[in-house]
Amino acid sequence: MAKIVGGICTTHVPYIGRAIAKNLHQDPYWKPFFDGFPPIHAWLDKVKPDVAVVVYNDHGLNFFLDKMPTFSIGAAPEYHHADEGWGIPTTGSFMGDQDLSWHMIDSLIEDEFDLTTCQEMLVDHAFTIPIDLLLPNRQAGSIRTVPVCQNTVQFPLPSAKRCLAFGRAIRKAIESWDSDARVVVLGTGGLSHQLDGERAGFINKTFDLEFMDKLVTDPDWVSQYSIPDIVELTGTQGVELLNWVTCRGALGDKVGVVHRNYHIPISNTAAGTLAMESL
Repeated sequence: MAKIVGGICTTHVPYIGRAIAKNLHQDPYWKPFFDGFPPIHAWLDKVKPDVAVVVYNDHGLNFFLDKMPTFSIGAAPEYHHADEGWGIPTTGSFMGDQDLSWHMIDSLIEDEFDLTTCQEMLVDHAFTIPIDLLLPNRQAGSIRTVPVCQNTVQFPLPSAKRCLAFGRAIRKAIESWDSDARVVVLGTGGLSHQLDGERAGFINKTFDLEFMDKLVTDPDWVSQYSIPDIVELTGTQGVELLNWVTCRGALGDKVGVVHRNYHIPISNTAAGTLAMESL
């Protein structure tokens, strides 16, 4: 059966794509952020994942405010990065893993998660930037992908408890897949940030650091907070931490920390990174 080697949660701020394209890794503004990744690169070189299941939120390429599924999964042979207007250079296509996609879809529906199945799917910065950060030397076809898109945009949103259960069901699906593949799960977005309104620029370092701690030791801790609570604590866009919650649910009861980094601000966002190994 397939094996989940671990999971990595990290931000997906669009501005990072421009910094990568312009090779600003040693720039004083960017260096504390990019310095958080070499230990994770070394770990990925060791565990050598074959497939990345990427939990993220779409920003309008596939779904907009008039139609926003709670959970959707890509089941395409490949995924193309479309131009979003951020000035980010578009990347090459990403190879899908249709066998795993359909196995996950069947298993998750059996576990009573109602999904939108996408046999064609564009991917945006929330998908591409984390892969570029974590696999900077990625060659075409070197890793297969399964996009898992969650609604963190249009209310009502899935609760933290529901996302944790979704992640646990994803783990069940992957571990029942008849394959010898090594799978890494990515959760992208956040942490605390608000880009508009009266609280534009809001960052809550205290909550972010506690959330990162609890995600490792007690992932059910976040379930005490309602969606309005999370928005109040982390900002309107900080609710993207739900993608981290789903990723953590997929990693099992116990994890070890490979590496963590927290830097503020990157484009008015608390940029957290947390790599965990399944134990």
